[in-house]
Amino acid sequence: MSTDTEKHRALLGALKDAQGKGDGSFETAAVAAFEHVFEHLGRLNDHVAQGGPDGEERRLKDGESATLR
Repeated sequence: MSTDTEKHRALLGALKDAQGKGDGSFETAAVAAFEHVFEHLGRLNDHVAQGGPDGEERRLKDGESATLR
């Protein structure tokens, strides 16, 4: 199993375990989950938005979908 899948399961488990406790653990788990989501989005952005020196969007490659932009 990939370490990313293990991380996802751990984050979801922490959210489920913290529900309804009222001790701040849910907020902590939610922040950790969102930080991980933002890491994914950063990697995705690095992959699809490789613009020129002025930061403009790069042209699509043949057959590439603009959906993720």
